[in-house]
Amino acid sequence: MHQLRTVNVTRYLMPLREGGSLPALAEADDGFNYVLKFRGAGQREKALIAELIGGELARRLGLKVPEIVFAQLDAAFGNSEGDEEIQDLLKGSQGLNLALHFLSKAMTFDPGASQVDEELASKIVWFDSWITNVDRTFRNTNLLIWNRELWLIDHGASFLFHHTWENWEGQALSPFAMIKDHVLLPKASLLAKVDQEMKSLITMSMIQEVVSEVPDEWLLASRDVETAEEARSVYVAFLTKRLENSQVFLNQAEDARKALV
Repeated sequence: MHQLRTVNVTRYLMPLREGGSLPALAEADDGFNYVLKFRGAGQREKALIAELIGGELARRLGLKVPEIVFAQLDAAFGNSEGDEEIQDLLKGSQGLNLALHFLSKAMTFDPGASQVDEELASKIVWFDSWITNVDRTFRNTNLLIWNRELWLIDHGASFLFHHTWENWEGQALSPFAMIKDHVLLPKASLLAKVDQEMKSLITMSMIQEVVSEVPDEWLLASRDVETAEEARSVYVAFLTKRLENSQVFLNQAEDARKALV
C-alpha cells in the first residue's frame, strides 16, 4: 500500500499565479522543490481533498502524476514575506498542506503542437468524467510534458458534489456535461474500450485505501459531516456508484465528442 510522505516546508521560493488559489514553489527539508497547495486558499481543504484523491487514483490507474506529499507549514513560516496577500495565505495555512513534486523544465501541454496517443487521451477523458474534474480545458490544460511523457496535475476542482454535500447520490448517477470542454476529447476515440479496461483495474479496496489517506482534520474542517469516517464513506460510495454506472458519463462523453468531430 502506497502511503504519502510528509515533508516540512523550509523555504518559500515564489508564488505561482495560475488560477485563483495562489499555489507556490517551495523547498522542503528533503532537498526537493514542490508546488505547494495551501489549505488557506480559496476552496480551502476541499481542494486539497480533491487533489489527493484524484491524483492518487490516477496514479494507481497507471497515469503519470507527480509525487504527492503532505507538507507541514510551521507557524513562523512566512513572517518575512513582504506581500500582505501571501503573508495572510501563509498564516491561514499553518499545519498540514499538500504539495506535488516540482517537475523541473516541464512544458505545458499544447494541444496544437503536442501529440497524444488516442488510448491515453481516452483514459484521461474517462478518468476526469469519473471524478467530475472540470479543470482540464483548452484554456487551462493542467497537463505537462516532462521527459517526453504526459503528466497530469491539479485535480483540486474535482468532486463537484462536495461543495454542497447535498444529493451526492443523485450527482453520482448524473452525466458530466462539462466534459464537452475537455482538451483531450477530440482525441478520445477509444472511450468504450478504456471503460472496460479502467473498470477492471479499479477495486473497492483501491478506492478505500486512497480515501483513507485524507486527514481527519481536512474532512471535518467544513463541518458538512459529524465524523471523518462518515465523510470517507460518502467519497467511497460516490466513486463506487459512479463506477458501477459508468455508461451514464461514458455516453455523455461520446455524444460530446460526436458533436466535435
